[in-house]
Amino acid sequence: MAGARVIPLHDPERDAARKARHVEVVPEPEQRQSEVPDWERRLTDLLAFARRRIAGDYEVDEFGFDRDLTENVLLPPLKPLYEKWFRVETIGLNNVPMAGGALIVANHSGTVPLDALMTAYGIASEHPAHRPLRGLGADLVFRTPLLGSLARKGGQTLACNADAERLLSSGELVGVWPEGFKGIGKPFKDRYKLQRFGRGGFVSAALKTGVPIIPVSIVGAEEIYPMIGDIKALARLFGFPYFPVTPFFPLLGPLGAIPLPSKWYIEFGEPIRTDTFGENAADDPMLVFNLTDQVRETIQQTLYRLLTQRRNVFLG
Repeated sequence: MAGARVIPLHDPERDAARKARHVEVVPEPEQRQSEVPDWERRLTDLLAFARRRIAGDYEVDEFGFDRDLTENVLLPPLKPLYEKWFRVETIGLNNVPMAGGALIVANHSGTVPLDALMTAYGIASEHPAHRPLRGLGADLVFRTPLLGSLARKGGQTLACNADAERLLSSGELVGVWPEGFKGIGKPFKDRYKLQRFGRGGFVSAALKTGVPIIPVSIVGAEEIYPMIGDIKALARLFGFPYFPVTPFFPLLGPLGAIPLPSKWYIEFGEPIRTDTFGENAADDPMLVFNLTDQVRETIQQTLYRLLTQRRNVFLG
């Protein structure tokens, strides 16, 4: 065999008999390509992205979602947070459908809504279909300069039933955090105690479109910024729902804004079907209330179970 190198054996008596079977095969071109350094592959992807932006060869949907920008610019900076800092572990990701509309409903916590970003990154990076999560956000997000524009480009839209129904009817994976600011802005002493889930608007949207509801429980986010106080005067001054005081912020200034490296778990529960209740199910207030309560109780009980299994806030 031309170009082959014989690998010698330690037993000289069997050397002649087995020599031909111990050769180093020259890799095919495809094999060589798989050995391209990671930095070189990233550089190639970046140059290809730049060419597409210059040529205008990308799409933006009616909500402002720019998938190309999201996958190449907005999501990659979350990778070190997800993998190294919070060391997020996902459970039950197979409960998220490969295609078609579905509604992700999760608990909300952590003073700053990093839980929404980590959930979106986890689905985009670890789910076999790498689906984008179309989050429903508060109007404060879209009123904030720059943040509102980035949120739109990243696939977020206003938390209203009309937008939710349009996205779900189009087969999108939609995420909602029904506790809102009551969840992320609650005191540390109330950690992992779910707040009220509103009036069940998310359930109505799921019933009208017949998509499954997937309860999601997130453990670890409560500890990143332990909120021990709220400076209401500053909150009113800046137009925020609260101005948090943690053991390190604002005492340490910018250093106090670094989140604590808690260990995270995100569990995706079994889907709750909504396509078996009939056409006008969304108009039945008792059904909407019962389903809302079922989703909330499922998330709460899962949180309790995950917490009993966790031995250490930072080590898991």
